[in-house]
Amino acid sequence: MGGATALGDTSVTPGHFKVAGKEFPHIKWTSLKNLRNTYLLLFFVVLTSATNGYDGSMVNGLLSLKQFKDYMRDPSASIKGLFSGIMFLGSLLALPITPYIADGLGRRWGICIGSIIMIFAVILQSASMNFQMFIAARFFLGFGVAIAHGSAPLLITEICHPQHRAIFTTVYNTTWYIGSIIAAWLTFGTNNIASQWSWRIPSILQALPSLLQISCVWFVPESPRWYISKGQSEKALSVLAHVHAEGNVDDEVVQLEYEEIKETIAIEKEAEQTGWLELFKTKGNRHRLLILVSAGLFSQWSGNGLVSYYITGVLDGIGITDPNTQLVINGVLNIWNCIIATTMCFFVDKIGRRPLFLIATGGMMFVFIIWTICSERYDATKVKANGNAVVAMIFLYYTFYNTAWSGLLVGYTVEILPFSLRAKGMCYMFAMVDVALFFNTYVNPIALKSIGWKYYIVYCAWLGFELVFVWFFYIETKNTPLEEIARHFDGDAALLGGHAATEKGRIMKSEILEKDPAHVGEEERHSL
Repeated sequence: MGGATALGDTSVTPGHFKVAGKEFPHIKWTSLKNLRNTYLLLFFVVLTSATNGYDGSMVNGLLSLKQFKDYMRDPSASIKGLFSGIMFLGSLLALPITPYIADGLGRRWGICIGSIIMIFAVILQSASMNFQMFIAARFFLGFGVAIAHGSAPLLITEICHPQHRAIFTTVYNTTWYIGSIIAAWLTFGTNNIASQWSWRIPSILQALPSLLQISCVWFVPESPRWYISKGQSEKALSVLAHVHAEGNVDDEVVQLEYEEIKETIAIEKEAEQTGWLELFKTKGNRHRLLILVSAGLFSQWSGNGLVSYYITGVLDGIGITDPNTQLVINGVLNIWNCIIATTMCFFVDKIGRRPLFLIATGGMMFVFIIWTICSERYDATKVKANGNAVVAMIFLYYTFYNTAWSGLLVGYTVEILPFSLRAKGMCYMFAMVDVALFFNTYVNPIALKSIGWKYYIVYCAWLGFELVFVWFFYIETKNTPLEEIARHFDGDAALLGGHAATEKGRIMKSEILEKDPAHVGEEERHSL
């Protein structure tokens, strides 16, 4: 697999997109009413990621507030770790049930159920009387986030027009920074409130995104792929036509998509590849699993956890101890991150997934080495310039990180999975995210306090390993329709129907017809 290019042709004529091997001219989503309205409504779906970002930045902010630390009786490093870490433990425990909600009740119900749990958690968190109550609330918050997070990217991926799928699915995770920016500057503002409201106000406002999602997610069409999986093909065709072709069910792109999705899902059901262990059974699935597990781990265990949740400890270590200064740096950093991450979303199909991952990981490793050296120099000399250099390296590090690891964490992993394994496969990825975050948020403050800058050396070595791993296992999938990405992992053994069907797909379709001739229409039987 070393540095190999993905199987199949990923090239496409400029100004075109590809479905079932055929190229079609680009369309402007702003000029099509139904597509425009759908994409605007998807804003309420991406709020799940923004809620997650809000939480991370809020915890960072609260730990900088004297009012919060005093009310929580100046929590120790281990308790600080638990404030954040318990949320990821809640997420981890929710993951086993998440795909059954998303696949059983639908993508929209998954978002709604997760939002309801998060609202309950925010109420409990905002009314906390001690750190035990605060920790319990954050456990339920993580539980709700996992359920919503396990459904939202699936809906976005499965409803977007083929031309726009890569951009929208990549944008999903970058909205983490929108929530992070709001929380960072909100806690900066409430720092001037002398009472407990300085930390209760940011906590209360954390419920707003979930309230918006519950109110608005029902206006977003359900996934056509989910409808087909439940035997509601007419609803699926109606949604595809409404969103992708202004209601024209005879549109060629819609018909090609519909046929490909319908046949592929039927073939996947026939093969009974839907269990938790399916990702271990074939070479292609094991390759997918390696990417899922590594992406979840690398996205959080690359040194970024030091800043995302414990920037106060990092800044304390270089002599920047003023709470206002720390909050300003945190707020500006999040704005910078949002700009870079959002900008890179528009280059996913132009540059490609694999090059972006390699550029990001190599750049992070190089910058982190300099970051470590500058931290050591400050520790030895206490020269302010060395501390300022660390701040500059933090901004440069995140420039590289956001080139790929922010948006493509979800954008890449969700697209490489076939429908039958998509919800469960994403749970493997999110599980590794939660494991890494739980470790980071509990261990990082203790390690920083115990050995300071020397802890950074661990990440320097780890980033080198990440770069080698990405080079050997991450393959290119750009300009490939969602169902057809299976070719890149499974070759001609991919379970793919429609006009782009593989040999294995055609064989499976014939077997289905032998068992159930009524499964497809007369025109499809004639085509065999």
